[in-house]
Amino acid sequence: MQGLPTFTFVDIIDILLVAILAYQIYKAVRGTNVLRIFWAVVIIYVLWQLSTLFGMRLTSTILGQFISIGLILLIIVFQPEIRRFLLLVGTKTSIDGDNLLKRFQFWKKSMSDKNNGVELEPYIQACMHMSQSKTGALIVFVRQNEVNDIINTGERIDAVVSSALLETLFFKNSPLHDGAVLVKGNKVLAARCILPVSSNLSIDPNLGLRHRSAIGVTEQLDVISVIVSEETGAISYAVGGEINHDVTPVQLRHYLEAAL
Repeated sequence: MQGLPTFTFVDIIDILLVAILAYQIYKAVRGTNVLRIFWAVVIIYVLWQLSTLFGMRLTSTILGQFISIGLILLIIVFQPEIRRFLLLVGTKTSIDGDNLLKRFQFWKKSMSDKNNGVELEPYIQACMHMSQSKTGALIVFVRQNEVNDIINTGERIDAVVSSALLETLFFKNSPLHDGAVLVKGNKVLAARCILPVSSNLSIDPNLGLRHRSAIGVTEQLDVISVIVSEETGAISYAVGGEINHDVTPVQLRHYLEAAL
């Protein structure tokens, strides 16, 4: 009788890594049609195994051909989710020189500079005023990812941020009020930008295109979306594919201070 297999510390690490990977994949595809497609693939594979076992040659041959090209089909079908997952991994493991330098110098920053120099007052004031006037707005705070593809869908601004500028951009008679305004630090990068719309089926169906776009861009990029509802004036923010509804200007400030 052979001895029981040994269970080492490396095995524990191996299991933890697989569990983390499985959780991240599930988090990326949660609420989408991907899980349904996955279960369809599992069913087809089980049917192929059963047809082979019981000698059903025609069915086995057809399903076998499907399985043989299954990897290519999965890559094609899951292309958006694979891209989103790789972007997530790339963002979380970013080791670019600027980021390392910021982390190395972080301990030298004073409390007044704890937001990497980002002056939040113009954003908070603009959101508060637009909330009171029920002016619809969507502001996307860029963090690590490059967003040139999204900037190219709108109009480049490249101006120092101010409350008046943000309110002017979202004024309903402004030619730039539709779409999103992209900001980074203390600069407005672009306006009237088109964002990817989330396909998450678990999102509240009462949410409009502005909120779905705000969620969608945070699913694919390391950004924070701040939304002002045109119907109710409520302020919300989205990050990582999750949305937080009806926050106060104070709560928004506290979150941005921590997140930026």
